[in-house]
Amino acid sequence: MKLATVKNGTRDGMLVVVSKDLTQATAVGHIAPTLQSALDNWGEVAPRLERCAEMLAGNAQPTFRFREHDAMAPLPRAYQWLDGSAYVNHVELVRKARKTTMPDHFFKEPIMYQGGSDVMNGPRDPIRFSSSSFGVDFEGEVAVIVGDVPKGVSEKEAANAIRLLVLVNDITLRELLAPEVAKGFGFVHSKPSSTLSPVAVTPDELGDAWRDGRVHLPMLVSYNEKPFGEPNAGIDMTFNFPRLIAHAARTRDLTAGTIIGSGTVSNKFDGGPGKRIVDGGVGYSCIIEQRMVEIIETGEATTEFMKSGDQVRIEMKNEDGQSVFGAIEQTFMPSEN
Repeated sequence: MKLATVKNGTRDGMLVVVSKDLTQATAVGHIAPTLQSALDNWGEVAPRLERCAEMLAGNAQPTFRFREHDAMAPLPRAYQWLDGSAYVNHVELVRKARKTTMPDHFFKEPIMYQGGSDVMNGPRDPIRFSSSSFGVDFEGEVAVIVGDVPKGVSEKEAANAIRLLVLVNDITLRELLAPEVAKGFGFVHSKPSSTLSPVAVTPDELGDAWRDGRVHLPMLVSYNEKPFGEPNAGIDMTFNFPRLIAHAARTRDLTAGTIIGSGTVSNKFDGGPGKRIVDGGVGYSCIIEQRMVEIIETGEATTEFMKSGDQVRIEMKNEDGQSVFGAIEQTFMPSEN
């Protein structure tokens, strides 16, 4: 089942069921007006939404044309956004470029931060900041949206709490990051609102690509219409989603609608740093990784962060070449504030 939230003049939008090929949608306000409402009553609502999806597939349901630019984030505002760093290679690259050691506990226990979730950007919303000097970077991630999760949940129980999956552009302002990290109290300015894919999907929509609590599909990132990365999200993921959920719920309940991110999808190359696609590698899901590899190899980063007019596209396709979540497509457009 594929679900989306489309614009209807309200801040939380209108919930719709979307066809597998992302071309048609049907309104389901009589079942649940918003995705959060559906998540709050998932046991009752999900079977009815599934039935609508079946009727949509069989042309037995009123439909309208689904256009990704009309989509808001599936959850335009979420109760909680927790982002892990499950691909330890990403952290390892950054530390290696800075010539610092990698603590052993990074491989034994997830690291995670709590970001702002009161605003989740839509898939075609521009990236707006007052200056490119902030070091604007994109990060291609996968995330799960969970139902209610009790404190102290086991990994097995956590797996059963996964309701939906989405793609994320976890926008990061790199030049503001180091000063915040130095304060030792978490991210605020350097981690602005994240962006979600047009469509959220139930795990069964992924077929065999969903196994071991991981999505075994390439994260396709293009930058200014050129291939930038295609790392496989199922490879080099040190901590799977059930582990991330259990970690997040160690000392707190998680409410339905909590979003938990994987962190930047990152693959090694022959056991070492990644390589650009043009050099025979799978590239990167963010600019900072390419810069770190440049520092490791030549001592200097030459790739610039996003500038006015730069565009990023983040997408996943199944083995048939069909887009699973639709595409995040954003352009950096400097603003006055």
